[in-house]
Amino acid sequence: MSKFLSTLTHGKRFKAAVKELPFDELMVFAIRLENIIKQRETQAAADLEKNAERNAQIEAIRKQVVELGLCMDDINSLPRSAGGKIERRPAKYKIQVNDQVITWTGRGRRPTVFNIKLDEGFELNDFLIR
Repeated sequence: MSKFLSTLTHGKRFKAAVKELPFDELMVFAIRLENIIKQRETQAAADLEKNAERNAQIEAIRKQVVELGLCMDDINSLPRSAGGKIERRPAKYKIQVNDQVITWTGRGRRPTVFNIKLDEGFELNDFLIR
């Protein structure tokens, strides 16, 4: 805990720290602190409302689970998705340039080396992987 918070939360230390402040400055700090407290209350109420909707939805789902005669083991045994992993497509075309093999799936932007060979008169089917 910081020294400031330690002073603020300890009654006697706080009283000693503000003892030298003029009354009008103390009132300014009190107003600022009151504004911060109101903002926190507003945020807490908004969070509570947000959680109330979520908790109501969870309770509705629990009721449906009970009505269907299911238990958590039934739900936990369901297969889970792969987690968004994208399966790579196999290469459809292949070309060898300077001891380097370049492949292309046939989707997306065509690699430049394929474009060069096509300009030279080759057909795309010439590079088809069989």
